[in-house]
Amino acid sequence: MNPSAAITWQHLSPNPKSCYKQLFVKGTRIRARVLYGMYMSAEDPMMPEEIAAEFKLPLAAVKEAIAYCHGNPPEIAQDLAREQRLMEASGMNDPDYKYGGKFKVVPPEQVARILNS
Repeated sequence: MNPSAAITWQHLSPNPKSCYKQLFVKGTRIRARVLYGMYMSAEDPMMPEEIAAEFKLPLAAVKEAIAYCHGNPPEIAQDLAREQRLMEASGMNDPDYKYGGKFKVVPPEQVARILNS
């Protein structure tokens, strides 16, 4: 059972129009993991109040997103693994990619398989 599904989130919900399975701030396209990443940044961590001001969100929504991500929900790991597979298939993991490496066109059937796995 997914532990985050057992909790009723006031400010978070899934986005049925997204291929991401993790929760979003309700009424936005902002994934909870994005807010958590800003909070946990090794280079420039932000306080929840700063994040709320940056995104014009209620502080409670930011704190809820942090709590959700801190619980390490499996859907975030699944989303990250899916992104890794897409990057691998398109050649973005190639060390030379950022220096003009070749981008591979991934056929729609393969993208669909990756997104649905």
